[in-house]
Amino acid sequence: MPPRPARKPLNTYHHGDLRDALVQTALGEVELGGPEAISISALAKKLGVSQPAPYKHFADRESLLTAVTAEAFRQFNAILRESIGKPSKRSKLSRLAQATLDFGLRRNGIYRLMFGSRIMACAPKGSELHLAAMETFELLLDSLEAPAVGLLRERSALQIWAALHGVVMLAEQGLLTGQLANVSREELVEDMVEQTKLALSVAIKAAGKNGR
Repeated sequence: MPPRPARKPLNTYHHGDLRDALVQTALGEVELGGPEAISISALAKKLGVSQPAPYKHFADRESLLTAVTAEAFRQFNAILRESIGKPSKRSKLSRLAQATLDFGLRRNGIYRLMFGSRIMACAPKGSELHLAAMETFELLLDSLEAPAVGLLRERSALQIWAALHGVVMLAEQGLLTGQLANVSREELVEDMVEQTKLALSVAIKAAGKNGR
């Protein structure tokens, strides 16, 4: 009876698998402890590979974090697409804004990697990360449900995004309880949504009258 072929240990990887395993494992670490939690040597140990192995896929910690951030944006975009794609009496912007608030508070470590670190700011145009982040912005533009008139939609998108980011970061720090105005974070975001939609509608009408 011929000997059975040796089974591969569970912690070995086929070509190309280790890169994804590193990204997914790092994403889990970031979710628990933020960007500061990432250590290539610790990831290698956790995955049961040699210390030099991760460097075949990532030159350094920053390049790994860039790949992790791109994956985080892809997951975030999937959540946003689902939120604005399903039938609802609420506006697309309301659904997207509330989904963003929920994501930012439930997965704050990942949110801080995406929007509270220099990784995104340093992404070259056309890179994997840049394209994933631009998809987020396109989803936000779509959620405004308004015609393209000059750059009015883009300005409105930036305004509500900045406001949303402020709510997430302040709430995560315990600095936005809403007690002073007797309002919940969700209600505050809904107010921002209504103000944004109204201001954009007024601006578009004014632009039409002025022939812009």
